[in-house]
Amino acid sequence: MNRISSQPGLVSLDDRRRPEPPALVLVAHGSRDPRTLATVHDLLDQVRDRRPDLPVHLGHIELNEPLLPDTLASLGTADAVLVPLLLSRGYHVKRDIPDMAAASPARTRVAAPLGPHPLLVDTLHARLVEAGWHTGTDEETRRESAVVLASAGSRDPESAIDTRRTAQLLAERLGVPVVPAYASAATPTVETAIRALTARGRHKVAVASYFTAPGLFARQCAEKAPWIASAPLGTHPAMADLILHRYDQASATQVTSAA
Repeated sequence: MNRISSQPGLVSLDDRRRPEPPALVLVAHGSRDPRTLATVHDLLDQVRDRRPDLPVHLGHIELNEPLLPDTLASLGTADAVLVPLLLSRGYHVKRDIPDMAAASPARTRVAAPLGPHPLLVDTLHARLVEAGWHTGTDEETRRESAVVLASAGSRDPESAIDTRRTAQLLAERLGVPVVPAYASAATPTVETAIRALTARGRHKVAVASYFTAPGLFARQCAEKAPWIASAPLGTHPAMADLILHRYDQASATQVTSAA
C-alpha cells in the first residue's frame, strides 16, 4: 500500500527513497566591507526560505570565511552545484572556481554566472525606480535621459560581452540609451560614459549600480552620478530567484568534476 511521506518529494509512491538533491553552494567573491557579507547571508536566507529541503552552503573565493575549498571539503563526496554570485564570465568563473572544484572530493557542477539574465534587469529597473527614475516619462524627457550601467570591470572580453548584453536588455526595458562603464580594468570609465552621453544631449544621466552588494566600487561610481544613482542589486527577491534558476539549470547537467 502506498503511503504519503511527511517529507514530500523525498519518497516516491512505491516507497523508494529519491536521491537527495545536490547541495547548492553559493560562491561569493569576498569583501572587506561587512555590508557585503550581510547581503550574502540575507540572500542565502531567501534561498533557504524558497527551498527548505535544499542543502545550502556558502563559500568565498577570498577575503571571507568560509573559503570555497573549506566548504567543499566539508561536503565530502556529496553532489554539489556551485552558483557564482558573479554577474558575468571572467577569470573567477572560468578558472578559479572550476580549479577549486576540481581539487575537492565533492562531485561538482559549476553553474553559469548570474548575468546576463532578465531577472537582473528586473532588479536593476526596480533599484532605479527606488532612486527616482520615472517610468512614465514623456517623450521629451526620454530624449534627454540615459543610464550608465556601472560595473566592476574585467580584462576578460567575455565579461564585457555579458555586461553589454545586460545594458541592451535594460535599454529595451527603459526605452533610453544604456551605456556600460567600469570602475576598473576596462573602459569606458563611468565619468567618460557620462561625458559622452551629455555631449549627445542626454542631460539626465542616471547611474545604475551593477554590483551585487555595497562596497568601494559601488560607492565611487554612485558619487559620479550627475542625477540619480541606484543602490546595488542586493537582496531584491529576483536575485534569490535567479540563484535558484542557475542552480536548477546546472542540476540538469551531468557532474562535471570530481577529485
